[in-house]
Amino acid sequence: MAMARASSGLAYPERFYAAAAYAGFDGSPNSTAVVTSKFQSDTALLLYALNQQATVGPCNTPKPSAWNAVELSKWKSWQGLGNMVTTEAMRLFVKILEEEDPGWYSRASNFVSEPVIDMPVSHNSKAEHAVENGNALPETKTVASENGNVMETQDKDVVSEGLGSILVYDQWIAPPINGQRPKARYEHGAAVIQDKMYIFGGNHNGRYLSDLHVLDLRSWTWSKVESKVGAEPPESASPSILAPCAGHSVIPWENKLISIAGHTKDPSETIQVKGFDLKTGTWSMLKTYGKPPVSRGGQSVTLVGTSLVIFGGEDAKRSLLNDLHILDLETMTWDEIDAAGVPPSPRSDHAAAVHAERYLLIFGGGSHATCFNDLHVLDLQSMEWTRPTQQGDIPTPRAGHASVTVGENWFIVGGGDNKSGASETVVLNMSTLVWSVVTSVQGRVPVASEGLSLVVSSCNGEDILLSFGGYNGRYNSEVNVLKPSHKSTLQSKIMETPAPDSVSAVHNATNATRDLESDFEVGQDSKIREIVVDNGDPEPLKSRANGNNENLLVTLKAEKEELESSLTKEKMQTVQLKQELSEAENRNTELYKELQSVRGQLASEQSRCFKLEVDVAELRQKLQTMEALQKELELLQRQKAASEQAMSAKQRQGSGGVWGWLAGSPGHRDEDD
Repeated sequence: MAMARASSGLAYPERFYAAAAYAGFDGSPNSTAVVTSKFQSDTALLLYALNQQATVGPCNTPKPSAWNAVELSKWKSWQGLGNMVTTEAMRLFVKILEEEDPGWYSRASNFVSEPVIDMPVSHNSKAEHAVENGNALPETKTVASENGNVMETQDKDVVSEGLGSILVYDQWIAPPINGQRPKARYEHGAAVIQDKMYIFGGNHNGRYLSDLHVLDLRSWTWSKVESKVGAEPPESASPSILAPCAGHSVIPWENKLISIAGHTKDPSETIQVKGFDLKTGTWSMLKTYGKPPVSRGGQSVTLVGTSLVIFGGEDAKRSLLNDLHILDLETMTWDEIDAAGVPPSPRSDHAAAVHAERYLLIFGGGSHATCFNDLHVLDLQSMEWTRPTQQGDIPTPRAGHASVTVGENWFIVGGGDNKSGASETVVLNMSTLVWSVVTSVQGRVPVASEGLSLVVSSCNGEDILLSFGGYNGRYNSEVNVLKPSHKSTLQSKIMETPAPDSVSAVHNATNATRDLESDFEVGQDSKIREIVVDNGDPEPLKSRANGNNENLLVTLKAEKEELESSLTKEKMQTVQLKQELSEAENRNTELYKELQSVRGQLASEQSRCFKLEVDVAELRQKLQTMEALQKELELLQRQKAASEQAMSAKQRQGSGGVWGWLAGSPGHRDEDD
């Protein structure tokens, strides 16, 4: 037995501090010069703001003077982050650094002191061969915790012959796989067509990928697909068809892989749709019609019949979205949907599924500040959002998880909340909206990662779930397989527990009586068959079965009578409610008539008021005219008085002399007298 040394990678916040020190945020006087020399100005400002948000908190410092342009730009960048939480700022800082400098982690030996795990490795030829191929040992699985200690060693119920010998359900195993594995990645796309799992694109060390790999699920062998690129449309001004991308969605359609949306280095304005023809091995840009949505990544794309339903995501400017669009794959026409009700809040990296080809379910996802565990349902017929009540073991908030449906069961794997990966694999029965935990893992393992993929296939006639890749402090390229037992066992659980208010309650209510009777008959037949199988003696079996049958019939009849009585009461209550509803409608009719009468009176009053306003306006105009006439009259009176005074003055001046004597003026006569 020898000892091997394995590096586990740094967890947060140590990873952030190492990244900050590497970028130049070490508190030295020349730290700003170091940062600006390594990065472009806009990236340096964003890194500065995220570092301040992570170490200091929200910006509460006064706004610098406009004369200091550098400090003002730094302050605006920090202020723009608002109340972003510390953990989110740390995560975004590391993510941006990885995008700008993918090799920083390997070159940061001066800043990073990783914990080292001593793990026992057996000198076995088969074991060494398995390790060289990147697979775990077939006999045991060693799981390491996040603090660097070995938590436990779990036995695997699998042998080297392959998946055909798996004897256990609801447990993740790493199967023996041949061929060259794809490069470790996350936020890639995955799909299964004809017993082959295809992996396209993704993110590795901050670099977007454009390679295509296929895993043959019969021989369990990886191979790289050497694809060709078809000619782009002449009118296309978009980036190259095979532009590396991450956060996109891959959907199997007929004999094609459809890659839709995703983040790219040089994003286009609208969503791009690419198709890979499996027969010709050629990528081509698919032409669409109508108004396409803005480009984005981290959205959900769900195949419903012949249409793709796209919800949410994050656009190229890091703005979160909650819009809804539908792409008809037969006509390749876009349609933007304005649904009723309250939609989910803007988010990305959530999960979506369709139930009964009618109900779209949205679970979880994240914003810039938090992660969610809410469940929303969109009725694709009425186009109305609802938020139903969840029951059972409701999952913790998470983003970056992967999901797949098997029948009416919705399996969700992985994801995280910026602190740790989600260790539980959970399942939601979409008919009852009851959550349950399938299995749980321990430590930092691939199925507890963000950005992993999950697909469903079959092995020996049974469904199996396959996960690939993900990021949980390091990038993964492992394949893990789980054989679920919930497809058969959940049916009996539904019969035993009362169904909650769910998306299918409306349909179940119409045939309640018939369903109950048929359920009793099925239960009766199954119990009789169990009795027959359990006993090998035919005579006692017959008598015991008859006795049990009689007891069962009596019990079932009593339960049936009780249910019929309850049903009668419900019918009476329904009749009473209908009467009350009719009375309420009558009252509403009367109130409506009264309202119409009041509206008529109000209209007449408004008309009279309008006439009065017109009269008042006319009177005001006349009043103004009278005031003007009054002023003119006063002016004329003053002019008249002035002229009279002037005439009297002239008369007084000309009253003396000879002419006055000749005229015989009274004044002179008075003097003579």
